[in-house]
Amino acid sequence: MILKQIKINKIILNNRVIVGPMCQYSAINGKPSKWHYKHLSSLAKLGASLLMIESTAVNKSGKITKKDLELNNNLHLKAFAKLLKKIKKNNIKVGIQISHSGRKGSSEIPWIKSNKALDKKEGSWTTFAPSAIQRDKNWPVPKELNQKDLKKIKNDFKKSARLASKAGFDCLEIHMAHGYLLHQFFSQISNNRNDKYGGNLKNRSRYLLEISKEIRKIWPKNKMLGARITGSDNLKNGIKIKDAIFLCKELKKTGIDYVAISSGGILPKTNIKFFPGYQVSLASKIKKYVNINVVTLGMINSKNLIEKILRKKMADMVAVSRRFINEPKWLLKNNSKPKKIKKTSIPKQYLRCF
Repeated sequence: MILKQIKINKIILNNRVIVGPMCQYSAINGKPSKWHYKHLSSLAKLGASLLMIESTAVNKSGKITKKDLELNNNLHLKAFAKLLKKIKKNNIKVGIQISHSGRKGSSEIPWIKSNKALDKKEGSWTTFAPSAIQRDKNWPVPKELNQKDLKKIKNDFKKSARLASKAGFDCLEIHMAHGYLLHQFFSQISNNRNDKYGGNLKNRSRYLLEISKEIRKIWPKNKMLGARITGSDNLKNGIKIKDAIFLCKELKKTGIDYVAISSGGILPKTNIKFFPGYQVSLASKIKKYVNINVVTLGMINSKNLIEKILRKKMADMVAVSRRFINEPKWLLKNNSKPKKIKKTSIPKQYLRCF
């Protein structure tokens, strides 16, 4: 099953394994650095059918950290086009994930200090959110988005998508998870608006669906368009799987080709138990109730597990990240069992993968 082709829209993928997007926090003025060339060129040779480039901000204020990638102008466009020219020599399809960090922005680089907001001396910037609600007491209160702000960010998503197409990407994924802006709209934990974008589930989904519709209008019909969403906040008043099912059905109507199912992230601390394939059950429920291509992810670390997921039709594709870092050629080998890797001479960008 792993090696079985799949056609999504007009794009044919040679197998069911995707290299998942992994934030490297190594950009220079929003553009890919030498590190990105090394990192992505290596990943492109490891047997997956699709390589996803990390969460990339649609504007400067939408960055998570100062060192995030950004796709908002022609300088960014030229830099990504140059990078793609090198990566695609390996005969692999390449996608990009676009996002806005919302209240999760203005953060310190994780290997310096995880889950820390920058202060003024460190170069912080104003963050935006559906509502003026802190992530927790250690984070600043974000600015609540007004109608003018909402229009601008929506246009920035469209602009970023248009530039991604011009750069030559085969796939675009709209990031609606991991506690970023669009996730913040969807979750009651971060959204207490009293206009058409807040309140009931339909209203909290509205901004996500508006952006999806607008991007589908300008994203080429022959290319893949996906969305990464949250299947559960794992919190009492947060998103539940039934909410995610509703959203996926509505996203399908807007022209989304696939959904990638993640969880958590709306608060710095959530009650998630991590184990290989811990998010597969969420993807499986989406697959059962929604007629859409589904990508599952989350500590998926063996061929046996992937075969089981695909054989039982719990998902159509599997996104793998960490194992491509700590054992790069695992997909090309006959054995499936993960090796124990010693933490020696690991680049700072990869420390979270071990």
